[in-house]
Amino acid sequence: MPASVILGAQWGDEGKGKITDHFSQHADLVVRYQGGNNAGHTIVVEGERYALSLVPSGVLYPQVTPVIGNGCVVDPAVLIQEMDMLAARGVDPSRLRLSANAHLIMPYHKKLDAVMERFLGRQQIGTTKRGIGPAYMDKYSRFGIRVQDLFDPKIFTEKLDIALKDKNKQLVKVYNQLEMDAGAIAAEYLGYADRLQEHVTDTSLLIWEALRDGKEVLFEGGQGTLLDVDHGTYPFVTS
Repeated sequence: MPASVILGAQWGDEGKGKITDHFSQHADLVVRYQGGNNAGHTIVVEGERYALSLVPSGVLYPQVTPVIGNGCVVDPAVLIQEMDMLAARGVDPSRLRLSANAHLIMPYHKKLDAVMERFLGRQQIGTTKRGIGPAYMDKYSRFGIRVQDLFDPKIFTEKLDIALKDKNKQLVKVYNQLEMDAGAIAAEYLGYADRLQEHVTDTSLLIWEALRDGKEVLFEGGQGTLLDVDHGTYPFVTS
């Protein structure tokens, strides 16, 4: 069977990381296809413990191409931090492939995640405050900024200005917070482009070609079924 999917049937923390690790030994591609750095997978390989929240677990096996697909939301600082951690421990992260169409978690997403949670008071849903939910909100509201936008400063800045105009209104008028500075955000995020460029590709084509050629593709799910927006214990679910 060329493609397998690992899903959690409960509220996460079912041990998916260990199962993914087992099957990754025989896989060609291991794909994260949803979620962001709110998923924590801990893997032990040859006595070494690795905690990964965004990079697919299969990165620990040299024959695997780890893939972050277009359904994920990506905090570039976290991604780079994980790649640097892996490199420092002798794991080659250059094999990682990142979808150009994946959406970015922006600083205002994390800020809004935190203040919206506080605003709920006793009805808090237990968000990780990592900006996952607000990033998906922008994706489906068509305000999102994608990985590919990092490589065109003009487009990135235009999209950022449009999004931040709305986000600053929310932060100031609804949540009594200070405005966020577009220039500072642009400088930070455009600075990630050089580090990420070699990893960015059309992951849909990459996966399709692998399946066409009969390669083993393992899809690594994050969270669990009972945290699903449609099938879980709403509103105590994940985005």
